[in-house]
Amino acid sequence: MEEQNNPGGAEAMEAEQKQLSRKERKKEKKAKKQKGKEGEGGGERSQEAMTQGHGGQGSSSGGQDVTKPQKSKAELKAERRAKQEAERAAKMAKKGGEGGGKDAGAVQKPRTGSDSNIPSSPSMQVTKKEAPRVRANVLVDDPNVQKKVAKRLETQRVPQRPVTQKKVGLFSHLHQYERDASLTKNISFSPGGIHSAILKLGLQYANGIICGSNSRCLALLVAFKKVIADYTTPTDKDLSRDLDTKIKPYISFLTQCRPLSVSMGNAIKYIKFQINHSPNDIPEAEAKKQLQESIDLFIKEKILLAGEAISKTYTLSKIHDGDVILVYGYSSLIKKVLCDAHDSGKKFSVVVVDGRPKFEGKEMLRRLVQHGIKCTYVLINAVSYIMQEVSKVLLGAHALLANGFVMGRVGTSLVAMTAKACNVPVLVCCETYKFCERVQTDSFVFNELGDPDDLVPLRRQQHLNNWRQLDSLNLLNLVYDITPSNFIAMVITEVGMIPCTSVPVILRVKSSEVSDDQ
Repeated sequence: MEEQNNPGGAEAMEAEQKQLSRKERKKEKKAKKQKGKEGEGGGERSQEAMTQGHGGQGSSSGGQDVTKPQKSKAELKAERRAKQEAERAAKMAKKGGEGGGKDAGAVQKPRTGSDSNIPSSPSMQVTKKEAPRVRANVLVDDPNVQKKVAKRLETQRVPQRPVTQKKVGLFSHLHQYERDASLTKNISFSPGGIHSAILKLGLQYANGIICGSNSRCLALLVAFKKVIADYTTPTDKDLSRDLDTKIKPYISFLTQCRPLSVSMGNAIKYIKFQINHSPNDIPEAEAKKQLQESIDLFIKEKILLAGEAISKTYTLSKIHDGDVILVYGYSSLIKKVLCDAHDSGKKFSVVVVDGRPKFEGKEMLRRLVQHGIKCTYVLINAVSYIMQEVSKVLLGAHALLANGFVMGRVGTSLVAMTAKACNVPVLVCCETYKFCERVQTDSFVFNELGDPDDLVPLRRQQHLNNWRQLDSLNLLNLVYDITPSNFIAMVITEVGMIPCTSVPVILRVKSSEVSDDQ
């Protein structure tokens, strides 16, 4: 009756008896090794165990009359052992081991309310988290990413572009920009808001008025020169810290208008580097002047002089009399190369390949013909037919990736693949400020989606007027594609003619130059 009314005492008795039995086994093993003492030792131990057992019962029965607030030694010892075993099991579970070792299976007690908080069972359910296959800022369709972006834009007081109505499922994680979605509808024109030059530039990006890697980068640098000229440092802050914080909302607004190109990203890194290393012990006017001069130096060295070196130093030696050169779309650098070669007296003709929806090749054709160069204009569906008459292919690049792949206007990969099949050399002209450390092997994970309405022809749009209401129809307008390095014979840069596999070397040299400047 006492054991039923006092479950804690019963547990203590059970634990104590188990300890005693364990001691008895150990002593018996020792006694067997000692010859001639088995009987005596066993009798003494049995008597000892009986006396201890009776004594324990007596103490427990005697404890009925005198109530003690403190727990007995056996109870405290049992609790300590249970706690140690639980901690050991939790550690083993965290390490991925099997159970709790040898001691975990020695004493198995039913869990009471105090043992329910042991973290061993939840830890057994912990699995290793897989590394994300795509960066979080690319997962546009992820609700968690959308919440973070909305919160950041709200903090920066930057308008967020409305969510696109219809997307192709395979490309739902990419940004898609449409002209119908207004960015400046609810924008604030307060003095502390977005600079007017940045607003103008962002709308020009969104509407396609300024396009092309070099043109977008040049316009960005000119706009930031205006921002620096109009900037005034607060009395209690430093220019190097406050100006860097000031331009972050501007970059977010430009990203909402259209994703930044690789050239723009490298230019922004350069501007931030110059701002952060601007000395604080000089007047504000002098610091602003130095920043503007550094931007002018970047434009001169990385864009203008780089284009001159590519055109007149290296590419000119690859163009010969009687060549038939194929170009795709419009590239300011390729246009400069062809015009300089024509001015030097080279006799050649150009095949301009164009494609939907931008038809940028028309602008290339107009400028080359205006310069007096003989041209032929075809669409990209006839490239396999016209490639038989071509002696070499000149292509521009949006970016050159670290694995040697070329990111260019959609259709570039098709032209390069056709040239490779026809044994026609493909030369890519690209400035080194377009090199990036990103690695990409396809056009699905990282890309940009243009306005799907650009694919609807203006003259015959009666069949596609209500394409958004058709559940079974989606329009996909990819902006860029990826050309593998084995399709490209050579990359012509301002530092020389290199293979695609030498991109990491150029990136390493550039990073060492930046560290030396520090």
